[in-house]
Amino acid sequence: MKVLLVNTSERVGGAAIAANRLMEALKKHGVTVQMLVRDRQSQQLTVSAIPTSLLLPLKFLWERLLIFLSNGWKRSTLWSVDIANTGTDITQMPEFQRADVVHLHWVNQSFLSLSDMEKILRSGKRIVVTMHDMWYFTGICHYAADCTKYESACRECPLMSRVGIDYARRVFDRKQLMYAKQPITFVGCSQWIADLARRSVLTRGQRVVSIPNAINTDVFSPSDMAEARAKLNLPQFQSLILFGSQRITDERKGFSLLVESCRILRREHPELSLGIVVVGGASDTVRDAVPYDVYPVGYQSKELDMALLYNAVDAYVTPSLQDNLPNTIVEALACGTPCVGFRVGGIPEMIDHERNGYVAHYRDAADFARGILYCLSPERHGQLAAEARRKALATYSEEQVAQRYSEIYAGTD
Repeated sequence: MKVLLVNTSERVGGAAIAANRLMEALKKHGVTVQMLVRDRQSQQLTVSAIPTSLLLPLKFLWERLLIFLSNGWKRSTLWSVDIANTGTDITQMPEFQRADVVHLHWVNQSFLSLSDMEKILRSGKRIVVTMHDMWYFTGICHYAADCTKYESACRECPLMSRVGIDYARRVFDRKQLMYAKQPITFVGCSQWIADLARRSVLTRGQRVVSIPNAINTDVFSPSDMAEARAKLNLPQFQSLILFGSQRITDERKGFSLLVESCRILRREHPELSLGIVVVGGASDTVRDAVPYDVYPVGYQSKELDMALLYNAVDAYVTPSLQDNLPNTIVEALACGTPCVGFRVGGIPEMIDHERNGYVAHYRDAADFARGILYCLSPERHGQLAAEARRKALATYSEEQVAQRYSEIYAGTD
């Protein structure tokens, strides 16, 4: 059995990281697997890219331009939707033709158009779709927030202007016709997103299951905190929390609530010596906003470097207001690092409240602050760390996830 994983990027973005890790897990499990991407970042033999062409950036710009025109020139929602009006036909590529199973992951931003997807579905191959966000079962949005139109029929998307083409309706209707002609197994990375998918009319008659993302628990594993801090030149005797976001200005990332939580902690617990380790490029913004020491570490592209970071801090915090199954939480848990997050999306499935971290009430900055304090407590930190590692081994190990996907591919689950 030959499996082809399809994703827009090889390594950039959460879906790319998850797909890449699944590829490695499947290899170890004895599955013949190849990954096909638009944007290749390595020379790995089991990763192939579509042929380069001057048309690729033009296709990307064309889709973004149409979205920009149709959303009322709003930059804030420019990346919130995909209309899949242009892409690349991969069905004639040898990697596709050799495959018995085609496993689609995140294929947006002009990698695959609706027409390209239709050709894939008509190929007669077994089709598996992993939903890293909601796009596969909505019209055009990646996260629907409070909108439930996708449950019956997407029309007049609130993220778009009501003037001009109703792309939500057009794409939703096209997906409905495509999906009805081919059996598809839809996989949610969390039970939360699988439950949402089951409510959509688009998945009616299709199988929807939940399988979490895999992680290498040998790479992401506990190590000595003092040594990790020394290597990173971080203070030894200060409580440290880790925070990171690719787009800190994205309201969904909840940065403003983290700032409010820090201010609450400073006001109510002035004795607390706290530092915030910031991974990514937003350290100046964080430094200007929070009343604590900020330690920037920049972007970390290597998994071993990220594992070192998790081991150097007392807790990992993610104030995200809408998320599926964040890879960062899985990584932190595997390193034995307690996590703090809001009760939203798939996060409560990952963080077991007051066992391996703290799940705060949605948008409640004061409760988020209590969660940080809870995880920083020296009396309970060791137990939280042990439970975090235990959860990762039991739920997200490569062996566990690869076995479940292998059964899906073979149709034996």
